[in-house]
Amino acid sequence: MRLKKIILASLFLITGLFCFGQSGVTVIDSIMSNNIMRKYRLYVPTIYTASQSVPLILNLHGYTSNALQQQFYSNFMPIADTANFLMVYPEGKAPLGNQYWNAGFGGTENDVLFMSDLIDSLKLNYNIDLNSVYSCGMSNGGIMSYYLACNLPNRIAAIASVTGSMLNSWFTCAPSRPFPIMEIHGTADGTVNYLGDGTFAPIDSVVKKWSSHNNCNSAPTTFSVPNISITDNSTVLHYVYSGGTSGSSVELYKVIGGGHSWPGAFAFLGNTNQDFSASVEIWRFFRKYKLGQFVPNVGLSENTFAHNIKVFPNPVTEKLFIEGTSDANSKVFNLVGEMMIEKNNANSIDVTALNSGIYFLQITSGNSKSVIKFIKN
Repeated sequence: MRLKKIILASLFLITGLFCFGQSGVTVIDSIMSNNIMRKYRLYVPTIYTASQSVPLILNLHGYTSNALQQQFYSNFMPIADTANFLMVYPEGKAPLGNQYWNAGFGGTENDVLFMSDLIDSLKLNYNIDLNSVYSCGMSNGGIMSYYLACNLPNRIAAIASVTGSMLNSWFTCAPSRPFPIMEIHGTADGTVNYLGDGTFAPIDSVVKKWSSHNNCNSAPTTFSVPNISITDNSTVLHYVYSGGTSGSSVELYKVIGGGHSWPGAFAFLGNTNQDFSASVEIWRFFRKYKLGQFVPNVGLSENTFAHNIKVFPNPVTEKLFIEGTSDANSKVFNLVGEMMIEKNNANSIDVTALNSGIYFLQITSGNSKSVIKFIKN
């Protein structure tokens, strides 16, 4: 299949060849999504404690690669160890033998749902700040990150793509909110061509699309990244489109002479620029943004119900029962503040249609408003 063949040349990194400083723990686990078991790796830094909510970054591998390779190739671990965020490396599916992300390529894998389910699942076990969930990735992983910007905008605060682009087939997508974007791309990328082709949109067009969507300043501020490595056969221009709606921006690192590789990484793929670290710059970009800047009512603060109101069972599978009030307005919200169900003067709420995950039940009776968190099995 031509689309997949040109997403990313084989990334056969030898695990163990890369030895980086890290102090955290990698958890290997899986969840059920769309009736399929999906695997992932989660890096938890030593300084993480459940008493403090922390950001979560999805880091997506390229075509033919996997979560383990992406973890060590991008090497975010030392950054997470000091900045205190969780990084999850999901595992793609391999229906035809090579793992990939279905970013609108026509397969049956619902990877948008997988990412949403994964966020919900991790939230059950870790104190994740749902205002600070981000996605980045290499090649097909960068493409998938753009796809999430288009199809999961109420869960992801910002995305970054390294050697990825948007497909021409969904280039016109337009989420209903400003969306911060960072693109890092080499002009000598022979896999996802900087100038675009019949499959991928030109990188300059992608950058202009998002800067326009965000209402950024039309003229970027341009910086020359110091050419600290004279042996990597590449230089870097950094473009910043600022002034967007709700503080949004778009940034481009144009690696002149750079290949299909992750700047700052071990020089294993193509012509790898060493003048800056893509991972450091991605975190610098992400930490500026909160989902609540762009999506109102992200999550709700749980408080205690009045002593005469009881809600059960929790967790719930089918019906959530309410005792202690008969004249209340009841609303169920998901984790990003979207109202899913509303009932008036009801003593039970049917939640069968909700996906598994965490929700908030808000009960308003007179001048009293109470919120409780519940889990839908």
